[in-house]
Amino acid sequence: MSDMSRRRILFGGAALGAGALLTACTSNTPQENTQVNNQNGDSNPNAAPGKKVVIGFSAPAADHGWLAAITNNAKAQAGAYTDVEFNAVAASADAAAQRAALSTLISQKPNVIVMLPHDGKELNAMGLEAMRAGIPVINLDRAFPDKAAYRVQLKGDNFGMGIAAGTYIGQQLKAKNVSNPIIGEIPGVDSLELTQERTAGFNEALATFGFKVANRRPADFTADGGQRAATDLLQALPKLDAVWNHDDDQGIGVLAAINQANRKEFFMVGGAGSKAAIDAIKADNTPLKATVTYSPSMASSAISLARLIGQGKGMSDLVELQVPKEITLASETITKENAEQYSKLGF
Repeated sequence: MSDMSRRRILFGGAALGAGALLTACTSNTPQENTQVNNQNGDSNPNAAPGKKVVIGFSAPAADHGWLAAITNNAKAQAGAYTDVEFNAVAASADAAAQRAALSTLISQKPNVIVMLPHDGKELNAMGLEAMRAGIPVINLDRAFPDKAAYRVQLKGDNFGMGIAAGTYIGQQLKAKNVSNPIIGEIPGVDSLELTQERTAGFNEALATFGFKVANRRPADFTADGGQRAATDLLQALPKLDAVWNHDDDQGIGVLAAINQANRKEFFMVGGAGSKAAIDAIKADNTPLKATVTYSPSMASSAISLARLIGQGKGMSDLVELQVPKEITLASETITKENAEQYSKLGF
């Protein structure tokens, strides 16, 4: 299904029912919405072809639009370099399958491994194994607790996402002179550290306005899970002022539940910055009024960093001779006013 068709199905108006929304596909083909940094060798000496680098890559199965974009971006960025060989193991459905795939990958001895684990704690041992085998690991998104398990940790700012969402919601409610708002929250997988960080940031930001979450219903980063969680939330709260949904992919189901319940008295903030969500914010015809970014472009950056590490180089704009140990990307707020600017970054 094309991205345009997907967006028409997902956000075609309140008349669409939950069935149409939930049967829409939620992934991208490798050609769609990939974010590649094509550097000019004249301005950046690091971009000039150098020593060949074999980059191993492992990520969960792309049953989620954001995860699909992670893999697509990694492939596209690797393809932009003539001195990179991209070796991706089969995407895995769970931590056990990813552990087995990584064992195979480590035995092949690539120069560097870029790894987005199902769960950082569960796959921490695989990072340690690779590092002990002399293979630098770039830990992407879901953090390993052991610093010895990675050479670089590259992730989005989960706490910052919560801060951004809570700040936007607080400002909007204050502007409307709502003194005691009823605020809902729909997180993703609650057991993940990244989800807990998002919630902590959200609570901290709301507290600065004297607000708090009235009801919280976890989903699972899927459209079906988002619909179930939102249905439960709406039943628990007959009146709402605002909702933060942590993830734009599960937001498909959240919006389906809102449409089905015919609830219009509140506004919603999303998370991650999908193309469909950005388009809906621009159109301004759903409760979704903003989203806070957690861009899958981090996978493109991870491949570029892996190449530099494999070639023994640092980042050209930094004085240091090696790539930094940890990099956290900022979370930005997309609204109707700046949605056009961010549209090209949507996944």
